[in-house]
Amino acid sequence: MPEEWSVRGIVVATFPLLVALTVVELWGGLVLDGSRAVLTRYPTLLTLVPGIIAVAGNLGSVLASRLSTAFHLGTLAFEPTDDALAGNAAATFALAVTLFPAVGAAAWLARYALGDVALAFATVVLIAAVSGLLLAVVAVAIATTATYAAFQLQLDPDDVVVPVVTTTCDVLGVVVFLGVVGAAV
Repeated sequence: MPEEWSVRGIVVATFPLLVALTVVELWGGLVLDGSRAVLTRYPTLLTLVPGIIAVAGNLGSVLASRLSTAFHLGTLAFEPTDDALAGNAAATFALAVTLFPAVGAAAWLARYALGDVALAFATVVLIAAVSGLLLAVVAVAIATTATYAAFQLQLDPDDVVVPVVTTTCDVLGVVVFLGVVGAAV
């Protein structure tokens, strides 16, 4: 990792990555657009999409920030026995178990208030919970891998890991969500 930080150094390190991530994000939008039929058939699912994507990205970002901080403090070892890594992963799963069902319930209640419910409450909460747990696995894997890759490439994880994790969670959030929806409805 460079000892001296400069705006130019950060831009040189992150600009190509941000361009690539923009293309990945566009692909995620195209995948979402391709599922328009099922999302308009079940408006509750359409209401659920932004919440699922946002929470997945936020959980991934929090984990990435914590891993980056642990990396800078020298308390992170990329080993299965690392308590900091395991504790942060466990916290991510605990948050996913509590937040995603709440997001599902809120989406269902919002559509209920509008008088436009096509799916049962339990179905929507189950879709949100399963999607969330799968996305927690993705977030932990991507955050850990991206932090380790930044370490190996001698890049500052603060500059590269959060954009990688949030973009990946956005795109894979759509893919995982639509996979769970396809299995559930």
